[in-house]
Amino acid sequence: MPSTSRPIRSISVSTVVRRGAFARTAVLALAAGLGGLALSAHAQVPPMRGEGVARHACGGIGSDESTAMRLAMKSHPLSLLFARADGAYVADVDVTIRDAKGDTVLALRAGGPICLVDLPAGRYGVEARADGRTLTHEVTLGGMPATADFRF
Repeated sequence: MPSTSRPIRSISVSTVVRRGAFARTAVLALAAGLGGLALSAHAQVPPMRGEGVARHACGGIGSDESTAMRLAMKSHPLSLLFARADGAYVADVDVTIRDAKGDTVLALRAGGPICLVDLPAGRYGVEARADGRTLTHEVTLGGMPATADFRF
């Protein structure tokens, strides 16, 4: 049987080191990504409350819950954020949401700085009261998720 020989390709030590560094970097990046998935699996959004067409969940106290709430914002028609002008979160905010006719469709006390709200498409007025101040936002739901950011 004839022998077939292939030329031996030389590889420098620096090439091996660079490939090893790339492999270590790739493994670390994958581990970090999976770690983020594990973290988000443990953080949960509080259960939705309400009946009929108006439902809500408020929370965001603690970094894990805040992260979970922010990730869930894209899955709800309306998100409400409550903070002071300096960015510090505010909880215990009284919220009233009225439809275009002025009828109250949802009234709640937000137990955290983030609320996820499910409402049918339409125009709404959102009123938030905290620290002796009342702020309002007008929102239109029906396309992309909307966010009303209240700064007290």
